[in-house]
Amino acid sequence: MTIKTSSASVLAGILALSVSSFALPAMADQDQTGAFVVQDGETAPEENIMDSAKPGDTASDDTADKKDKDKALADFVEDKEKIEGLFTFYRDKEKGELFMEISEDQLNQEFIYFIYVHNGVTGVPGLAFRGATGNNQVFSLAKHYNRIDFIEENTNFYYNPENPISRSADANVSSAVLATAEIKATSADKKRFLIPVDKMFLSEALTQLTPDKRPGDKDAGKYGPGKLSSSKSKITDINNYPENSDVIVDYVFDDSKAMPDRDNIGGLPRNGKLTLQHSFIQMPKNDFKPRLDDPRVGYFFQRATDMISHSATPYRDVIDRWSLVKKNPEAALSEPVEPIVYWIENTTPVEYRDTIRDALLTWNEAFEKAGFKDAIQVKIQPDDADWDAGDIRYNVLRWTASPRPRFGGYGPHFVNPRTGQVLGADIMLEQVFVTNRVHYSGLFETTALGLGDDSYTAFAPEQEFMTCSMGHQVQMAAQFGRSVLTSKGATEVEKNELVKQGLYYLTLHEVGHTLGLNHNMKATQLHAYKDIHDTDLTSKVGLAGSVMDYPAINIAGKGKPQGQFYTMKPGPYDLWAIEFGYSPDLEDPAKRRALLERSGEPALAFGNDADDMRAPGKAIDPRVMIGDMSGDAIAFAAHEIALSEDTLSTLLEKYDETGQSWHELRDAFFILSGAKGRAGGVISRYIGGVYVDRAFVGQDTVAKAPYVPVSKADQKRAMGLLRAEIFAPDAFAYPAELISHLQPQRRGFDFRSKGEDPKMHGRILKIQEGILSHLTHKDVLQRITDSGLYGNDYSVAEMMGELTDAIFEADLKGDVNSYRQNLQVSYIKRLVGIVKNKAISHQAHAAAFANLNRVSDWMAKSRRGGSDTRAHRDFLKYTIDQALYPAKS
Repeated sequence: MTIKTSSASVLAGILALSVSSFALPAMADQDQTGAFVVQDGETAPEENIMDSAKPGDTASDDTADKKDKDKALADFVEDKEKIEGLFTFYRDKEKGELFMEISEDQLNQEFIYFIYVHNGVTGVPGLAFRGATGNNQVFSLAKHYNRIDFIEENTNFYYNPENPISRSADANVSSAVLATAEIKATSADKKRFLIPVDKMFLSEALTQLTPDKRPGDKDAGKYGPGKLSSSKSKITDINNYPENSDVIVDYVFDDSKAMPDRDNIGGLPRNGKLTLQHSFIQMPKNDFKPRLDDPRVGYFFQRATDMISHSATPYRDVIDRWSLVKKNPEAALSEPVEPIVYWIENTTPVEYRDTIRDALLTWNEAFEKAGFKDAIQVKIQPDDADWDAGDIRYNVLRWTASPRPRFGGYGPHFVNPRTGQVLGADIMLEQVFVTNRVHYSGLFETTALGLGDDSYTAFAPEQEFMTCSMGHQVQMAAQFGRSVLTSKGATEVEKNELVKQGLYYLTLHEVGHTLGLNHNMKATQLHAYKDIHDTDLTSKVGLAGSVMDYPAINIAGKGKPQGQFYTMKPGPYDLWAIEFGYSPDLEDPAKRRALLERSGEPALAFGNDADDMRAPGKAIDPRVMIGDMSGDAIAFAAHEIALSEDTLSTLLEKYDETGQSWHELRDAFFILSGAKGRAGGVISRYIGGVYVDRAFVGQDTVAKAPYVPVSKADQKRAMGLLRAEIFAPDAFAYPAELISHLQPQRRGFDFRSKGEDPKMHGRILKIQEGILSHLTHKDVLQRITDSGLYGNDYSVAEMMGELTDAIFEADLKGDVNSYRQNLQVSYIKRLVGIVKNKAISHQAHAAAFANLNRVSDWMAKSRRGGSDTRAHRDFLKYTIDQALYPAKS
């Protein structure tokens, strides 16, 4: 998803990839001695941050310093390199010291400040990656006697200028003074001022670089980028243009206790370097009209609260969108005065350029709904181009091959925070997307329920809601697809078509972000399960309602006709959303209202990251989910599990190429077993789920109400599938011959820390615990009870009773295998945790208590099985008795 920020944290923000607002940076000022002061508890540099001279230097002598200040600006800069643009810079040709000229007409005017990462070090914890974006904010410059202040303007509140209350708009609305600089020289006409800026750019004055330690985060700061080294950091380039000035800085971090980069994938962790671009941009002066956001459609937006409105929802949030103006305003379909031009970077492999171009141009169909013809154009960056892809004047699709990429694709853009006008965008695509390898250490011991972070543990963590992991999702899905196709005996042509469609879809998705659209995780519900391989249907309207979802790959079973692997065009929702964002007609309130009232149509279903259920207990609507497909996601997930199991049974015969190691077979096992875990996660979300409809009062919609609980029949169907496919004694009964071949290829001493043997018990338990974490989550248990007030008749007691049966009943009369022993212990500990957690509802307490007693009785009565099983049951009974009846045990 596109990352835009409204404050000033890079490594704590863009490097953690937040699309929400970041904490304000430490504010900077000077004390009475002239020393630079950092507030909020940060350690202050000893030197004046804006004074580049060092103690002991001739230029630092009091007399010399006073003489410099007395000089006229022209005399001061006569021997310095002049770099003209929006702001004029001067550089000392010998020392490299940098000075910035501020003119009188630039004072008290607003500019846009934007941050862009030219290069990061992905192997060093905390450092960002190429293409990451950060601060996107409004700033101004103010002169106070002999100094210039850099001020971040507060854009979070709106006051109608025609209302008298607007005269008090500054009451308790604070802006942030980021830095202040003493004026070094003034022009003869007193209208131009020169300030030193070396220390401003080589410090954290404008941007927080080192992450804060969060409460409860014990390891924060233990391993990270280290301390910013001002002596090693340097300003490398000034790229100056009439409407923007870009300052490129190499930031170097010293960390004597850095975590070793054993795989040599990210550079030298003790001296990590981040190359960052600070962009100062002229505030656009045009007739662009902001468009207010609406909760029924998903755009990124600039948040503002109307402080005068009497509405219960005084929101004046404006969506992010490009400025498109018709050449012929009277025509129903017109070319824009200025189209949106994307350049394909010359680093892009030639064999992928046509696919990327075609995907880009496919968006023109959506813009035609908004009244624009050929709104998007595509060009190829020449090999001898005299501009760099980091130049913010160009919108570039960039191709990189990073050592450990945080994404397979990523679509950042930057805007005017006052209006939401998109000013520029890039799209990052990673070589890892088209490779046939798994990069992530620790994958074997974890699970691939969610495809969000580097370790892919359980459903994606909180950071997943801060960035776009579509590239990872598509890459892992493509690996799953290739394994299935290999099992089916598919040709390389068919496998290559899968990769091509995946790249096409990834491009569509990331371009959608740069157009302003955020995720729509509800879009895969478009077609009935029986129709998803009907290419006559899907080629016309799309396989999904939107390209902004994270869909499962659409793989047919053996002997079944194969349809589209991915949707290959913007869907009905995308066309509707682009019409909402870009149609000039919607300046008419009646036309806007009529368009938005279509949100109740099933094809226009919308739910984004704020609504999705990938994390245990998160959100409530199971249809807003990653890795699913069709209007019956439960049936599709069951199909995906069967496909995974069927393919796993063929691995030994398909991955036995003479002269090769078993590494590829091991990777295939990871992907296939992980796909099963992910499908189980999708199924689990229907238990305790509630369907959400965001239609407004009076809209025509198929929903009975804003909240409708999932039917009892579907909740029980989901529980039955989990019992059979995830919790059953034979749910992971992989043959010994397969397990004994799960060998990674040796590389140096890489096995020393974790060992190379297949740790099956840990992997399987992680899959099962990922699902248990949701089913026993306090919010899910509370929601089941709450939703009973408006239609849910699947109670906590009934759900937990069936879950207990699923985990214990099948082997009460015989041996309990080691997988089930681990599962049963984990479940009992969760029930004990529920009973002891005072924050959990009484209904959940009672149900957990009843089921613990049931299990205790079973363990006491069941004496069958071998010594391992009997010992296991004795331990379970002891654990329960200790928790419930400590005085008696």
